[in-house]
Amino acid sequence: MPKQKTHRGAAKRFSLTKTGKVKHKKMNANHILNKKTTKRIRHLRAGGQLMNKEEAKTIKKLIPYK
Repeated sequence: MPKQKTHRGAAKRFSLTKTGKVKHKKMNANHILNKKTTKRIRHLRAGGQLMNKEEAKTIKKLIPYK
């Protein structure tokens, strides 16, 4: 059986924890930051957020070898 291809877009955006949960970065932290408050930007830098179980299942199929 052939190997599965990793979805490169998903591989750049998501990572797995040691227990197999899917982590992602918060949105709205990349550009147009001057209208966002300092507090808001600081909170957007916080560590990876975990996805819910239903979405995590889909993401794990896209990144089989991570």
